[in-house]
Amino acid sequence: MTAMQRVGFGSHYAVHLPAPDDFAFWRERARGLVQCDVPPDRVSWIEPGGTGDLFDPDGPSRGEKRLPAPPADPRPVRASQRFLTIARSAALHTDPARFGLLYRLLWRLQSNPRLMEDKADIEVRRLEELAKSVRRDAHKMHAFVRFREVAEEDGTPHFVAWFEPDHHIVRAEAGFFMRRFANMRWSILTPRGCIHWDGETMREGPPAQRSDAPGGDPVEDLWRSYYASIFNPARLKVGAMLSEMPKKYWKNLPEAELIPQLIAGAQAREARMVASGSLDRGERPSSLEGLGAAIHTCRNCPIGQLENRAVMGEGPLGAPLMIVGEQPGDQEDQAGRPFVGPAGQLLDDYLQAAGIDRSTAYVTNAVKHFKFTWKGKHRLHQSPGAKEIDTCRWWLEAERDLVKPRLVLALGASAARGLLGKTVSITKARGTPMHLEDGTELWVTAHPSYLLRLDGPAREEQARLFAGDLAAVKARLGELAG
Repeated sequence: MTAMQRVGFGSHYAVHLPAPDDFAFWRERARGLVQCDVPPDRVSWIEPGGTGDLFDPDGPSRGEKRLPAPPADPRPVRASQRFLTIARSAALHTDPARFGLLYRLLWRLQSNPRLMEDKADIEVRRLEELAKSVRRDAHKMHAFVRFREVAEEDGTPHFVAWFEPDHHIVRAEAGFFMRRFANMRWSILTPRGCIHWDGETMREGPPAQRSDAPGGDPVEDLWRSYYASIFNPARLKVGAMLSEMPKKYWKNLPEAELIPQLIAGAQAREARMVASGSLDRGERPSSLEGLGAAIHTCRNCPIGQLENRAVMGEGPLGAPLMIVGEQPGDQEDQAGRPFVGPAGQLLDDYLQAAGIDRSTAYVTNAVKHFKFTWKGKHRLHQSPGAKEIDTCRWWLEAERDLVKPRLVLALGASAARGLLGKTVSITKARGTPMHLEDGTELWVTAHPSYLLRLDGPAREEQARLFAGDLAAVKARLGELAG
C-alpha cells in the first residue's frame, strides 16, 4: 500500500500556522506532507486570523491534528540550500498565498532538484520577488528606525521607536537591533507586534499604535542641525532618494522635515548658476601650464574633494589628434599623467599598430580627478556621474580651445558626453564621424579598459572593432592633413 493510499486519495488537509512568520513550523509540516505524498492542491495553509478550511469549516481548530503521520520508513525530502535561503525570507511576506507557493516548489523539487536554477519558471520568479520585497523592507527598518528617549519611573533612560513594516519582519530583525544597541534599553513598536530589550532579555509584545510612541526629544534638534550641515546639493538625486527613502517613512525621521526646503534650496542655487552661465571660474587661462595649475585647485564637484590629484592632459599645442578618455585611474593619479596604467599601455599598442604616434597627439580625460571608493587599503574605480562629467566639461573645452586639434577621438561614453554634452551609444556612434559645435570632427570608439574586462570571442571581436576604428582615424588624419 502506498503512502497516498494510507492517507486516503482525495483527502484535503488544513494546516493552521501558529504565527504568520513561523517558517520552522511550516518546514516541519511540509516535510511530513511530502513524505505522505500529499500533493499541493490537497493542502490549505492558514495563518492566524485567516479563513478556515473551506472543505471542512466545522473541523478541528488545530489543523495539524488532522494531518497524516509519515510512514515508518519515510523517504528523504529534497530541498536545495538556495530554496531554503530564499524561502526563509519569502515566508515573512504578507502575501497570504506564500506558504502554498513554498509547498508547491518543495513538492516540485522532489522530481526536479535543479528547479531553483530555472529563472524562467514563473513560481521561482515569484518566490524571488517575495524574498526581495522582504529584504528591502528589512533594509528600510535598519535605516529608518529612530529612537526617542523617555525616562522610566526610576529615571533610567529608555529609547522607543515607531516603525511601520510592510511585512512580518519584526521578530526576524530583532537580533540586528539587539547586537547594535546591546547596552541600551529600547523598544520598537509596530502595528505587527513589538519587541523590547532590557539589556539582557528580548521580549515580544502585542501590536501598538502610533500614539503609543513618544514624540521628539531635545537630541533631535542636534540631529537636524547635523543633517542640514552634511546635505550635499551637488549629489542630490531626488528620484533616487525617494526610491530609497519613500515618503511613508518621513514622519518617523526628525531630519525628514528639512528635506523639502533643502531640495528647494538646492534647486534655487542650481537655477542661479544656470542663469549666470554656470559656475563662475573666471577667464580661461591662456596657456596649458596655466590651465593645469587652475585645474589642480578645482573643487567644483565631489570628485575634486576626494584624496586625489588633478591630472592634466599632455601633448603639443597644435596636435592634429586629441584623444579623450574617461578619467584618471589609480596609477594615473599617482603619476600625475594620463594613460599610464594598463588601459594606457593597451592604447599605446593599438596606436602603434595603427601607425599613430602618441607623442604627436594630445591625450587627456573628460574628468580630471580620479573617482574611487576605498576597499581596505585599495582604491576601487567608480564611474563619474553625468553631473560630474558636465561640470568638468569647462576644463576639457579649455584644453581643446588651446590645442585646436583637427580631429578628436573619444574613448568611451563618458568622453563622448564630455565633448557633446549628451550621452550617446558607442555601438551606434562608432565608425561615423560627428562634428562638435566649432566644426571639429569627433570620432567615438570604446575605451581600452573595456577590452581588458573581456576575454574569449568577445575580446577578439571588440579588439577587431577597436583596431578598425583607430585605422579609420589614421586614414582620416591623412586626408585632413592633405
